[in-house]
Amino acid sequence: MMISNRQLFIQHMGLPSVVTDPVEIVEAEGVFLVDLSGDKHLDLVSGVSVSNVGHRHPKVIKAIQNQLERYLHVMVYGKFLHEPQVQLAAKLAQNLPSQLDAVFFVNSGSEAIEGALKLAKRLTNRAEIVHFRNAYHGGTAGALSLLGHETMKNAFRPLVPSTRMLDFNDFGQLNQISNETAAVVIEPVQAEAGIILPQPGYLQQLRSRCDETGSILIFDEIQMGFGRTGRLFAFENYGVTPDILCLAKGMGGGMPIGAFIASKAMMLALTNHPELGHITTFGGHPVSCAAALASLEIIIDDNLAHAAIEKGLRFEKALEKHPAVKEIRRAGLMLGIELYDHLQIGPLMKTFAKNKLVVDQFLFHNHAFRIAPPLTINEDEIELAISLVIKSLNTLIDTYET
Repeated sequence: MMISNRQLFIQHMGLPSVVTDPVEIVEAEGVFLVDLSGDKHLDLVSGVSVSNVGHRHPKVIKAIQNQLERYLHVMVYGKFLHEPQVQLAAKLAQNLPSQLDAVFFVNSGSEAIEGALKLAKRLTNRAEIVHFRNAYHGGTAGALSLLGHETMKNAFRPLVPSTRMLDFNDFGQLNQISNETAAVVIEPVQAEAGIILPQPGYLQQLRSRCDETGSILIFDEIQMGFGRTGRLFAFENYGVTPDILCLAKGMGGGMPIGAFIASKAMMLALTNHPELGHITTFGGHPVSCAAALASLEIIIDDNLAHAAIEKGLRFEKALEKHPAVKEIRRAGLMLGIELYDHLQIGPLMKTFAKNKLVVDQFLFHNHAFRIAPPLTINEDEIELAISLVIKSLNTLIDTYET
């Protein structure tokens, strides 16, 4: 008797959480995932902001196929020039401020953070890293040390020393950034905290403080980059440019890739003394770079970033008056829907799943869920999504009233 994929999943998969009834996906297209039974699930998570151009966008698939016909892995950061790498790096630089013109490709957001931390320490010869409460930057040792919530990291101590945690949007704490601070790592919009936007002037004052102390300002746009907030990059909404920008997730159009970006002068610190100051075997894989270049071109050419503003606003207007909704916080097409305190997220998640909606909770907000569909979602799909979200919220309300 053949063992099913579900049985193999239970026996052999290492998992980050308990999964009792996984959905087996056999196809994906646009905003829909199709399961083994043929049921279609509407994706309101985008693989946690990965599928910004939708699942299997034809131009992304074509770029992957074309690259597969040429070569796969050769050797990265060695003696070979890869056209997909350099074309992607150039396209990114063309769409970023002039001081962000050197791209170091890696495999993931966590690796982007790790590389940025190494670069900041190398540039400043300092140790202290400032980070923020309820921030999430990844699961590797350095990134985990900056995670702003004790529950997820306490079991893995000791972690990287010399870190200092501040409260996001607390102007008064910025003076804790000092001449001993190598870098400040911050999400311009906090994602896993429940979509927390910066107060007016906060990022500007943070930039000024880093300039005063000679500290490197690192923006983590791993979730919020590539059109999600209504601009190509979230920092553009606030007129503040970081010294180092970390990207991943939506970068690859569904393929794994990440990057940290700085000035060419800064990035050279990883080239000498020591040579190979930062290396990666698969970072900037040619197929991932080809997919990422196609995805970036789609976002720019189809003006998906600007369209995200109106699409997000449609969700907000449709849901803000619902009796279950306490508050909506939104950045483009990323919404944090906060429920009233007496309502529980757990039953709502089950109802969403029953209604074939892919919705996710936030790591650090117990009464909110996210809406972040592919930026390509169309008018009819938005209406369908809204109707199913409202249906699910109504079921939750009815549960508490009966």
